[in-house]
Amino acid sequence: MHELITLWMSWVQDWGYAGVIILMAMESSIFPVPSEVVIPPAAILSAQPDAPMSFWGVVLAGTFGSWLGSAITYVVARVVGRPVIMRWGKFFFMPPHKVEKAELFLQRYEVSGVFFARLLPVIRHLISIPAGIVRMGFGVFSLVTTLGAFAWCAVLAWYGHRIGERHPELLKSPEELIRTVKSESLPLILAVLVLAVCYIIMLRLTDKKKAEEGTESPSLETDE
Repeated sequence: MHELITLWMSWVQDWGYAGVIILMAMESSIFPVPSEVVIPPAAILSAQPDAPMSFWGVVLAGTFGSWLGSAITYVVARVVGRPVIMRWGKFFFMPPHKVEKAELFLQRYEVSGVFFARLLPVIRHLISIPAGIVRMGFGVFSLVTTLGAFAWCAVLAWYGHRIGERHPELLKSPEELIRTVKSESLPLILAVLVLAVCYIIMLRLTDKKKAEEGTESPSLETDE
């Protein structure tokens, strides 16, 4: 894994925005590239004097790459269909149980689920598959994917930029960089999870209220 992380970070350093776009496209598809080894290093580079990239350039490149990878996965899933994915997905890091989990998440939370999925580990790169299978409108899918990806990339870039100002030497040590990013971003990630949980609770309470109203309506009609 050390060799892969070093390779991916070298893409960011050598290719600039193109490296960010390619890696984030991979992260948003079936390739297990952690966004934590893409956006923070790029943001650290942007914090250096005479940097080849800017902070917002990193955010926009990451957002576009995330949308690109998600869009490709969406189109493939829409074209090949669920049976093919369930049968052969395990050979492309998409075992049936993960696909089913993403399907349940999308079925339960629909459009908002795509947005929140962009902020959550594991399901982030899988949510495009059920969206393509159920043929969600591509325009709507693209919009919520872009918004979610922009939020996530902005968070990682902000942390990376802040870390880079204090520890520019971290670019020389991939493992130390990842440890530092994970430890310093933990509070915000927890805040995102709390927000997602609160939103899920709100949806469940709303659905429960609708269900109760739905059961009351027939009885009123019967009384009449």
